[in-house]
Amino acid sequence: MVELFEQNIRTNDRQSSKGNQLKWENEGIWYKADYTGYEGLTEYVISHLLKKSTLSAEEFVLYDLEEIKYKTTVYAGVKSSNFLKEGWQLITLERLFQNFFGQSLYKTIYAITETEDRLQFMTEQVERITGLKNFGVYLNKLFTIDAFFLNEDRHTHNIAVLMNEKGDFAYCPIFDNGAGLLADTKMDYPLREDVYELMGLPQAKTICSDFDEQLDVSENLYKGNLKFYFTKQDVKELLENVKGYSEEEKQRVEIIIYEQMRKYKYLFTREV
Repeated sequence: MVELFEQNIRTNDRQSSKGNQLKWENEGIWYKADYTGYEGLTEYVISHLLKKSTLSAEEFVLYDLEEIKYKTTVYAGVKSSNFLKEGWQLITLERLFQNFFGQSLYKTIYAITETEDRLQFMTEQVERITGLKNFGVYLNKLFTIDAFFLNEDRHTHNIAVLMNEKGDFAYCPIFDNGAGLLADTKMDYPLREDVYELMGLPQAKTICSDFDEQLDVSENLYKGNLKFYFTKQDVKELLENVKGYSEEEKQRVEIIIYEQMRKYKYLFTREV
């Protein structure tokens, strides 16, 4: 358990669509407390399964479970290393577009009728502003993760790039997957309800509301750029080692992942 204090609280423009999750930074470590359910469990499971994917270790943030004491309350949550090097800052796509054009990226995207045109516009504008290459490939990786793990919080405030003091840009490691795996048990996905029915409810938020449409469009434009090679046994062993969450929560996570493994068989490959 770690005890954190008010001076460690951190706020930023990466707002969740479901409210403001408590976040802290202390001695180069970021902490996040569970807010609407088992977000910490979700972050932990997804990031550790991404270790068994074609992503490199530098491409995503690895989360570990942590109990967090703040004032008189103990929260379940996660911790991760601060990936920002000295002189670099994280800037969301929404803020990037606002700073450059004085307009909302979200509103501009949804003023475009076709999903494919939205994705092309978003990709081209980010590349134009930042000079980054292959941003569509990066988005395809995000959309693959979101579709598979049902992450419903990937809006334009929750996708980011890195910028240094000179104005140079770099890719940001993939972070904030805590809204996946039906983690919101307080409002939208109560544990008492049927998990298979609930799995049809989460909606994407980047270029349309359908996860598969987002993924299909990005694959058509930029091909598939992410494969998994974890097994059901990997999932089982990962959850068996988890403490601080109920068996009901862990069982639901297991069911969701198994069902998604069945649905998205084409995303799996042998270990590389």
